[in-house]
Amino acid sequence: MTELLLMCMIAGRRAALTAVRVQSVIEIDEITPIPGTPDFIRGLTALRSQALTVIDSALALGLESRGEVREQRAAVVEVDGHPYALLVDDAYDVGEALGDPVAVPGGFGPGWQRAARGMVETEDGPTLLVDIEALVSGPIAKAA
Repeated sequence: MTELLLMCMIAGRRAALTAVRVQSVIEIDEITPIPGTPDFIRGLTALRSQALTVIDSALALGLESRGEVREQRAAVVEVDGHPYALLVDDAYDVGEALGDPVAVPGGFGPGWQRAARGMVETEDGPTLLVDIEALVSGPIAKAA
């Protein structure tokens, strides 16, 4: 597998998104909240007159959010015809997967087990390959 990947950090972990799915990487200054939405949907932002739904990737994984950070980075993707901005801690390179994904080892937690397509080897070392649709769907609801 020689798939190109956008290398990023999500919730303090080395992660990657399939590069062909990423339209751009942007810095977000303002997010307008949407009342009544789940916490992982931070709100809306604009990119060239287009509204993007902003997803807090850490919260979508069921982890703790970094909260409000000025000039947050986000990967712009499209899912089912709708544009999303996936907040990441950092997006720092485009690299190649050096092999096929393997199962995510234990210890990463249920959020990563659900949202990672697997672990891939890269020049930077083992990296979690993120399932974009799983991030957009958010965490699994907990039973009361």
